[in-house]
Amino acid sequence: MNFPICYGIIPARYASRRFEGKPLAQILGKPMFWHVYSQARRCPELAATVLATDDERIFKAAMDLNVPVVMTRNNHISGTDRVLEAALGIGIPDSAVVINIQGDEPALEPSMLSQLIAPFISPEAMVSTLARKINVEEAVNQDRVKVVLARDGKALYFSRSLIPCYREKNKQAEYFGHIGLYAFRMDILKKFVELGPGHLEKIEKLEQLRLLENGITIHVVVTEYESISVDRPEDLAIVTQILSMKRINQRHL
Repeated sequence: MNFPICYGIIPARYASRRFEGKPLAQILGKPMFWHVYSQARRCPELAATVLATDDERIFKAAMDLNVPVVMTRNNHISGTDRVLEAALGIGIPDSAVVINIQGDEPALEPSMLSQLIAPFISPEAMVSTLARKINVEEAVNQDRVKVVLARDGKALYFSRSLIPCYREKNKQAEYFGHIGLYAFRMDILKKFVELGPGHLEKIEKLEQLRLLENGITIHVVVTEYESISVDRPEDLAIVTQILSMKRINQRHL
């Protein structure tokens, strides 16, 4: 089987409960969305990467910086819905793979996208995501989503709770933290939106459970890379330092 053509879409909405206007936040002289796009376009498997926004300010800033951008509705219930509207708008075929690239991860490693795409060499792969090993201190945090895996790498369940639950103390307890990057075959992305929120999804507030509830498997790739997102204004200092170090290291290569 030939490897499918792959597209990256970065949802970037203006409204945010914890950080309004986050995509426009300045990091090293450029808005955050520019850094995400610049990192994503370094992934060799992506045929194109597009920003999907609901705000004229973000749209104009993207145009000024020559970042491909499409305007979407402002009433989507999730970033995945916005990704689908953008994918339909640019005419992505059902046979292609669409990557939902989080717009608040300006330090994204392009290799993470390559790892995410790799399972689609198999025609059986419908959806993929990433996870990395975390320690128990990270795992007990309910803001950190955990995933448990089957032996074949498929997701069994995602939860904000500590899973698996070790009934006895175990010094070798193993936990995997979910990284919120997703790759969908285009026809599955359409189906995901058509299905609407599921029962478990509503309970856990985790949209990926919609797939598992409906018998759609998710292949989980375990990565060594860490996901660093900007959730609040105070997180900008952390990613600014990381990106500054990346620039210094690249100069010395």
